Amino acid sequence: MRNFLMSTAVLAMGLTAAGSAQAALKDEAEIRNGLLVVGMAYEISEKCGSIDARTVRGIQTLLNLKSRARELGYSNSEIDAYVDNKAEKKRLEGIARAQLVQLGVTPGVEETYCTVGRDQMAKNSGIGRLLH
Repeated sequence: MRNFLMSTAVLAMGLTAAGSAQAALKDEAEIRNGLLVVGMAYEISEKCGSIDARTVRGIQTLLNLKSRARELGYSNSEIDAYVDNKAEKKRLEGIARAQLVQLGVTPGVEETYCTVGRDQMAKNSGIGRLLH
């Protein structure tokens, strides 16, 4: 499931072709931040046994991000070319995990993921709306 969601997240992103005047999609804050929210919610759901991801809502969010990327002018081929970019996947995972630490997660300590998850749900944040 993790690989599916990460692949879907990457599918929702994309890089522009070499030589294009358009900025790389990975630099579009709206898209990047949306992917990070989905990634953080997923990480919480994986690390906290009492919190689950709203999988359908998460997939819909990713599809909406892909649609938004198209609206911004990125082609399907640009998005599809990015799917196999393992370095970008790792970069996003690192950012998401660092942001979770800023929210109070201690890596490897389940209860901290649960506390952050419950807090995000209570705040009805983007992360919280993807959890239950």
